[in-house]
Amino acid sequence: MADSGITKRALAEALKQLMEELPFSKISVADICEQCDMNRKSFYYHFKDKYDLLNWILDTEFLGTALKSGEPDKTSIDRLYDLFTYLYTNRTFVRKALEIRGQNSPVEHFQELLMPIIRARMTEIFGDSADQEFRIHFFCDALKCTIERWILDPECKPPDIFLNQLMDTIRNGAEVVYHIFESSDQI
Repeated sequence: MADSGITKRALAEALKQLMEELPFSKISVADICEQCDMNRKSFYYHFKDKYDLLNWILDTEFLGTALKSGEPDKTSIDRLYDLFTYLYTNRTFVRKALEIRGQNSPVEHFQELLMPIIRARMTEIFGDSADQEFRIHFFCDALKCTIERWILDPECKPPDIFLNQLMDTIRNGAEVVYHIFESSDQI
């Protein structure tokens, strides 16, 4: 029996190749199977539909990049850089994936992937607090929208420039906002 991972990767590559030529909505399971010379039974043994396959790609490639377990010395910034490099390198595929909207869409799935990563970081920084869920959603929404805007920009900047801009905005923006609110009698 063939390795399940090999079959899944072959189907994933077929979908990615097809997405270079066609919108996701025009791609069928039959097209994916034909692209990698596989039968539909094999496809459905591994995935329930093409959305499931697309989300598997995001799970394995995106999370695999973000959580490389073999590299314990990496900092959070190094991992972000790796993640942004993955998105930038695969931006044609990622852009097409981000066009898909609705239930089970990659945008929704992307947010589901970000939540545990941000939750772990927020718990590390703030511990468990009453405001934890607010902070998690705030940072997740901000990061998701910022990444989406960056990757969809036709002039998409390289990941090192994007990361530097993001870090500079967070550092300096937080400091400015803090000083504005600190000196205000409004709150």
